[in-house]
Amino acid sequence: MVSGILQTAGQKRGLLLDPRTKLLLLITVSTFVLGGTGSHKFPFLVPCLSALPLVLLLASGKFRTAILYLAVFTGAYLASLLLIPRLSGFPQFFLLGCTGIFSRVMPGVVMGIYVVSTTTVSEFIASMQRLHVSEKIIIPMSVMFRFFPTVGEEFGAINAAMRMRGISLGGGRLGKMLEYRLVPLMACTAKIGEELSASALTRGLGGEVRRTNICRIGFQVQDIIFIALCTAAFAAAVLAYMGVL
Repeated sequence: MVSGILQTAGQKRGLLLDPRTKLLLLITVSTFVLGGTGSHKFPFLVPCLSALPLVLLLASGKFRTAILYLAVFTGAYLASLLLIPRLSGFPQFFLLGCTGIFSRVMPGVVMGIYVVSTTTVSEFIASMQRLHVSEKIIIPMSVMFRFFPTVGEEFGAINAAMRMRGISLGGGRLGKMLEYRLVPLMACTAKIGEELSASALTRGLGGEVRRTNICRIGFQVQDIIFIALCTAAFAAAVLAYMGVL
C-alpha cells in the first residue's frame, strides 16, 4: 500500500486542508477548466485554476508530480499557441485534440491525484459524515480511495517482474507484453475490489450503529481562503450568465 494513503500521518506534511475543501477545489477546477465555464468572460480564470494543482502539489511536497505536470501542461499550452496556427488539415486536428486533452483534462486529473494522495480514508469518511452524506455513497467512495493506490502498486510490481524476465516493447514481444502485464493486472483489479469491499464492511461501514472516528477535521484559515476563491469563481460565472457582468 502506498505510504500515507491509509495512515493519519500522511496529513502531517505540507499544507493542511480539510477534505471538504479539497473536494470543492476538485469540483471548481473540473467545472471551469474542463467545462470551460466563464472562459469567454474571464480568460484569466482557466490559467489561474490550472496553476492551482501545481501550487498544492508543491505545498504538499510532491515535487516530482508537480514538475511533470508543469512540463506537460506548459508544452501543451505552448503547442496550442505556436504550432496549431501554423498547421492545417489532419496534423492540425490531431495536435488540437492532444493539446486540448492535456490542457483541459489534465488539471482536473492532477487535482484528483492530489486529493486521493493527501487524504486518508478515515478523514474522508469523517468529512462525508459531517456533510450527512448517505453511506450508500460513502462506502463506494472510501473503497475507491484505497483502490487506485493499490492497483498502482500492483501494476508497478508486475512491471518490475516483467522487466526481470526481459519482456518489453522491443524484440517483437509486444503480444507477450500485453498478455503478461494486462491479464495479471485485470485479475488483480477484480480481486482487489472484492477484498477492499469486504474490508470496508468488516470495519463497520454500513452497520446500523454510527461508526466512531478519531480523525480531527475542521476548517482553518487556509480552508476559508480557498473556499472564498471557489465561491467567488462560481459567483462570477453566475453573474456573467445573468448578464450582470
